[in-house]
This record gives sequence, structure tokens and C-alpha cells, in this order.
Amino acid sequence: MVVDTTSPSSQPNRAAILVVLALGTFILGLSEFSMMPMLPLISEAFGSTPSQSGYAISAYALGVVVGAPILMLATANMRKQKALLLFLSLMCIANSLSALASSLEQLVLFRFLSGLPHGAYFGAALLLASDIAPAGKRASFMSKVFMGLTVATIVGVPVVTLVGQNLSWRYCLAGAGVLAFIAFIFVYYVVPNVKNTQKSNLLNELGVLKNKLVWSILGIVIIGFGGVFCIYTYVADTILDVTQSPAYTISIAMVMFGIGSTLGNYILGKAADKSAIKTTGLTLASTIIFAFAYVSASYNIYLLYLVIFFIGCSLGLSTLVQTLLMDVSPNGHAMIGALVQCAFNIANAIGPWVGGIAIAQGAQPNQTGYVAGALFLGGLFMWWLSFIQINNKSAKQTAAAY
Repeated sequence: MVVDTTSPSSQPNRAAILVVLALGTFILGLSEFSMMPMLPLISEAFGSTPSQSGYAISAYALGVVVGAPILMLATANMRKQKALLLFLSLMCIANSLSALASSLEQLVLFRFLSGLPHGAYFGAALLLASDIAPAGKRASFMSKVFMGLTVATIVGVPVVTLVGQNLSWRYCLAGAGVLAFIAFIFVYYVVPNVKNTQKSNLLNELGVLKNKLVWSILGIVIIGFGGVFCIYTYVADTILDVTQSPAYTISIAMVMFGIGSTLGNYILGKAADKSAIKTTGLTLASTIIFAFAYVSASYNIYLLYLVIFFIGCSLGLSTLVQTLLMDVSPNGHAMIGALVQCAFNIANAIGPWVGGIAIAQGAQPNQTGYVAGALFLGGLFMWWLSFIQINNKSAKQTAAAY
């Protein structure tokens, strides 16, 4: 799409576009992350076990994995505004249906439908942010779009947790549907309905799959980010069973995670404009330390808050990975946007699953920190493989220049 990013008069329009796009990611964050602290309420409503209720989370992640590539490729040549409106319509309908589910089976189905537009919206919104960003600001512009999700973890998830505990989890999902409708209106009036500057070619999009470097970078997310979800999923159980703090402290922990993710997203986005690959490695190395610290910190609620804050900071890796992938693959950005979201939601499935296995074998909820640390270590290994490939590629290009 053609957007003037040099004229001073365009600055307010760019800011408004980013805010509107971030509203959409806020809704996605609310829809995805709020289900985890509400699982006990869903189990109570349908008389199901925690593992059975957990299918609602897995179904959403599966919806993302299925929907992201299909919808991104199907709408690759559609004007960004129209594509975003389509995705928001699906978000509104599916979340509203989830709120009306009369059985766990229906809820699982509707959560799957809710996940379908998740990756496609993220992909389209991040590509639009990249298009309107001035030179040298692409990563920070994309981080502003992702900021909506991190703000959802600060404000949205704690609020809906309290609403669910005091009223009903159905109000939370209905609220996500209403917000999607509001976002639809804002996108219609704020996001410019202009043609894409380049036509997407299916062969170019699929050609991304042949790039080994793309897969090693995605491995950072699939393995490493599983550590984030491994800890996040069992925070409530850790606080109640290990820390033995009142239920309201769960919301405070969610706020701390959200504040960390928002600051991490902002700071890492700025750092990524200078060197995305080095920032990614340092962040992963730091997160390994905090994952292991989580185990012992869980016996003191204030230390636990602090560690959860730093674990939340690692959520800013999402922008870094997106930037890395766009740097190493000049074509096929629609497919890249889809693959990133697929990778995150595979991680969302792997983390809780591996953590659940550990707990089923007799581990305490806080000991998922050990599991998360191992996953982060695996992500760091994938980063090392990517770092070597990028350096080798850079060296070859330098040699060819001479």
C-alpha cells in the first residue's frame, strides 16, 4: 500500500492507524490469555475436569495454526483494510458464540473458530505497520501494534479474571465480541482503503518454506516460547498450591506479567532496530535464569511477582522474530506472518502440555520453571543455529562485494 511516511502531516494518521491496529491485537490477547485463569470456572460450569476444560485452550491454538496460513494466503492480494475487516468480523462472531456455548463440546468448537482469524489479523496488521514505518523504524512500529496484546495482559486479563470470578466467564467472551465490533468500526474509518503496492505471488509465498534459516528462526519461537506458556498456564496453581496466597493475588501476578511484557515489547522493539539477532540471544539467555529462579521464588509472593515480571518481558521476542524473518526473506511476507503466528501457537500448545506431563508425574506447579528453563535453552540453541547461518550469509555477501 502507498502511505506517505515523509510528510510531517502524515504523522497523526500513522499514529491513529497504529492505535487502531493495536486495539485488534488487544482483543486477540484478551481472547487467548483470559481463558487460562478462567479454566476452573469453565470446569465448574460444565462439570468437567481441568484437563478436559484445557481442550478449549488447545482448540484456540489449533484454530490459529489452521487459520493463519489459509486466511493469509487467501487475502494476500486483498486490500489491507478489507482483510482486517473480515478478520474482525470473524473475531466478533466466534467470541460471541463462545459466550453462548451450552456445553464444553460447543465451547471447544467455538474456541477453534475464534482462533482462525488470530494469526491472519496479526500478520496483516504487522505487515501494514511495516509498510507505513519510516526507514530504520520497522521493528519499533511493529512492536507498537503488538503492544495491544501486552496491554491486554496488564489490564484485560486481570479484569476479566475478576469479572469471571464474580459474575461469569461468559461476560468475558461476550466482551471480546463487542470490542471486535468496535474495532471493526474504527478500522473502517481510520485505516486507508488503498491498493497494495505489490501483488502477492503464490510461488513466492510458498518459496519461503524452502529457506532453512526461516525454519531455524521459527524454531526459536516453537521451542523457546513454549517456556513462557509453560509457566504462565500454571501460575494460578502455583500461587494457590505452593505460595498459598489468596485467589486475588492471581490477578496481581497477571498484572505484573502484563507490565513486564509491555515494557519488554517496547524496549526490545527499540533494540531490534539496531540488532535483532543479538537482542534475541541476550533475551533468551536472561529468560533461562529467571525460569529456574521461578521455582524457589514461588515460596514468597513478592519474589514471585518480580520473577513473573521478568518472564513477561520475554514476550517482546515476538517482534524481534518477526523482524528477523522479514530481514532474511525479502519475499513471501504474507506467509511469514502466518508462520510466525502458527509457531507461537504451537508453543502455546507445547508449553502447557509438557508442563502438564511434569505435574502428572508428581512435580509441583512451581517446578514447571525447570521445564520452562529447558525449553528456553532449546530456543537458545535454535538461536545459535540461526546466528551462525546469518553470519555465514553476511560473510559470503561481503566476499562477493569484493
